[in-house]
Amino acid sequence: MSTASADHQHPRRIVVKVGTTLLTDASGGVNAGRIGEYAESISRLFDSGIHVALVSSGAIGAGLAALGLRERPRSIPEKQATAAVGQPLLMAAYEHAFRARGHAVGQVLLTRDDFAVRSRYLNARRTFSALFSHGVVPVINENDTVAIDEIRLGDNDNLSAFVAQLLGAELLVLLSDVDGLYSDDPSTHDDATLIPIVEKVTPAIEKLGRQSGSDKGTGGMVTKLQAARTCSSAGIAMVVANGARAHVLEEIVSGTFRGTLFLPADSRLSVRKHWIGFVAHTRGNIVIDDGAETAILHRHSSLLPGGIVGVAGNFQRGDTVSLRNSKGHEIARGIVSLSSQELNRVKGMNSATMRANLGGGVPVEIIHKDNLAILETGS
Repeated sequence: MSTASADHQHPRRIVVKVGTTLLTDASGGVNAGRIGEYAESISRLFDSGIHVALVSSGAIGAGLAALGLRERPRSIPEKQATAAVGQPLLMAAYEHAFRARGHAVGQVLLTRDDFAVRSRYLNARRTFSALFSHGVVPVINENDTVAIDEIRLGDNDNLSAFVAQLLGAELLVLLSDVDGLYSDDPSTHDDATLIPIVEKVTPAIEKLGRQSGSDKGTGGMVTKLQAARTCSSAGIAMVVANGARAHVLEEIVSGTFRGTLFLPADSRLSVRKHWIGFVAHTRGNIVIDDGAETAILHRHSSLLPGGIVGVAGNFQRGDTVSLRNSKGHEIARGIVSLSSQELNRVKGMNSATMRANLGGGVPVEIIHKDNLAILETGS
């Protein structure tokens, strides 16, 4: 049993993500019975005053059955075409199930740009608020028919974390075909034990995710841990649980369930820094020395040119870049004040020499501390 005392015990908004394996039946088509069970649970939560947004995988799976395909396509156009066929079938199943329980559903298709571009981000948030005000359950998926980067196994885990942050949700629930995060792969190690609570996603926890079975492969748990990092930094709790269990959502909301609870960080990033660290596109990498790493992680200092030892990528002033330490670990992301071409000219210099090289109008800070988001899993 997992229990905790925090806002997520009495959530006002919840994001629920359901994986493909839970939504397909033995023939590979849409599992209408399972969808009906989720519709029943979500409708009860909605009727109790809790807004629930549903992130649903399964469009490609539904398309496979409709097209009579035996295996998942490998090329991007074939995947997109299969998703285009499967998405309306999936939505029809949701519409039927929720309508029978007194709720309408609204389809929302998103890509990463809907979060990375600020105007689109704000418009999406207003759309969700309008749907909730009308008692509509949003059913969300990646826009697979036009997106390329997003059409990857497990990426709906990351999408659901972005949605949870956008909505200001207190809780993200990832329903999978396993009970949660294990100490080892339970399919090959009989002594593997379920980890009920994770306080912080550390490198040791990430290592467990790479070796723990999930979603017919280790990649599924890896993306769930990425989602947990995103949620933790935004002050959102996250649960991974087995979606095949009856009434699993009611058990999670009641505070007692079998699964893994990822606790939110004690101090959350501001909305701006969370956007920098987890949503904005990175355009390149800056490698820093040990002294700069210590100053950034422990003294929350700005990045100065003297601490830079390497620059990779082609970026401009105002772009978001990744900061990596001497071991290659990403420790932070930030908005740069100089382009990659300019940084290659002044890396390693002190501030006075840099200004002599580029001119007196350039800022001393390559990345100001207010534009720097520290990532919890650094070094």
